[in-house]
Amino acid sequence: MRPKPEEISFPPDDNQRLANLCGVLDENLKQIGFTLDVSIIRHSEHFSIRGEATQTRLASWALKSFYSQAKAGLSTEQIQLGLIEVMNPHHPAKQSTSNIVVGEEALSTLITRRRDLRGRTSRQVEYLKQIQDHDITFAIGPAGTGKTYLAVASAVDALERDLVERIILVRPAVEAGERLGFLPGDMAQKVDPYLRPLYDALYDLMGPDKTSKLFERGTIESAPLAFMRGRTLNKSFIILDEAQNTTPEQIKMFLTRIGFGSKVVVTGDVTQIDLAKNQKSGLVEAKRILEKVSGIAFINFEAEDVVRHPLVQKIVNAYEKYEKQE
Repeated sequence: MRPKPEEISFPPDDNQRLANLCGVLDENLKQIGFTLDVSIIRHSEHFSIRGEATQTRLASWALKSFYSQAKAGLSTEQIQLGLIEVMNPHHPAKQSTSNIVVGEEALSTLITRRRDLRGRTSRQVEYLKQIQDHDITFAIGPAGTGKTYLAVASAVDALERDLVERIILVRPAVEAGERLGFLPGDMAQKVDPYLRPLYDALYDLMGPDKTSKLFERGTIESAPLAFMRGRTLNKSFIILDEAQNTTPEQIKMFLTRIGFGSKVVVTGDVTQIDLAKNQKSGLVEAKRILEKVSGIAFINFEAEDVVRHPLVQKIVNAYEKYEKQE
């Protein structure tokens, strides 16, 4: 017997909001249907959702959530990010028809240019909380899980609140063997290629003009990991990105740079180590040594935390299924 369709209706007197919800030529409805494997049929303000019971419940939840946001219009990015939330295994919609929005409370206090910024998965929400609660936080997991972006968002928030006086961005330049002198340009130009993901996040969260001015004043600073030796960093928010490419000696040196009033976030993906085959990863060793040290937090992200185009999750799942069959 075919599952009973899920039926929902919205107030009939707000045609503009309904139009925003559906999108041009019902593109938003098509995106929701494709991503959640359901069929959505609309008759004016009435929607009929057909598919597996679990999926129709998710689609119903998504439609209600998007309708609540649709007054000012809905962008493609909002639709796709919202669907990523719904697809997460720990989303409340998978247990009930709860109206809870994952992460909204945890991120309501962050001050950035992105008003819609919040944790999209339960681990992202926990990550932001751990950054707020600890002076040193490690985020380990695959690309696309928000490790770097949310660390930068937390740094911007801390700077805006005057909790720190500067932001320092650090990354090992493994691809050049740390021999930056052989690259063309001044120091900033040598380091730029390795710090581009951090810059992109800053531009998105603060705007290019403000970001450039803060770099000029020295409020935001970027440096290769090798240049951290001998420094003591007070009242700073320090992000070490791509930490899987540090040596044990480097990451120990880096972690001992922390001064009074500072906060450190270390990010990395232990499946993407570019060190020589006989070289240990400092991130792997640090996790083993420091995981039980009080005051240091570790967040381990999984593939389900990837926050990109919803189709990416389907691709990941397809590859995982294929690899299990081999």
